[in-house]
Amino acid sequence: MFQVSHNIQQIIIEIKNELHTLDRFVVAQENKYKQVIRELKAGHKTSHWIWYIFPQLKQLGKTQKARFYGIQNIEEAREYLQHPLLNQRLRECVQILNGLENKTAEFIFNGYPDDVKFHACMTLFSKAAEDNEVFVQALQKYFGGKEDKATLTLLEAE
Repeated sequence: MFQVSHNIQQIIIEIKNELHTLDRFVVAQENKYKQVIRELKAGHKTSHWIWYIFPQLKQLGKTQKARFYGIQNIEEAREYLQHPLLNQRLRECVQILNGLENKTAEFIFNGYPDDVKFHACMTLFSKAAEDNEVFVQALQKYFGGKEDKATLTLLEAE
């Protein structure tokens, strides 16, 4: 009996460790991504997915879910951008938002805190990406070109 329990605990630990890699985003996005695209194209977020679609630095997270999907540092952000699926999806989502007319981040994301999370995400990836135009465009369109100060402070401390 103990052996079975021990094996189950080990499996749980291994699964948790695996999900702390970038795979945690792929797993989370798998069944939600089509809905995310529909909501973004409509210009209004109606369900809960901000953490794993527009991740921010882990240190900015206030909830367990925000910290779980938080990006550790600029190196992990660069790894995210090197992941073929995650990079493509992040850029697709931002391009959709950049193409919207007459919408604010506050409206699209139902205000605080998701508009702030989007701002932090765009700042992080504008700094992490070599080809950062899409993120810079989002910062310009939705935040007057201003970067998220909290994200900048954390990046400068690295």
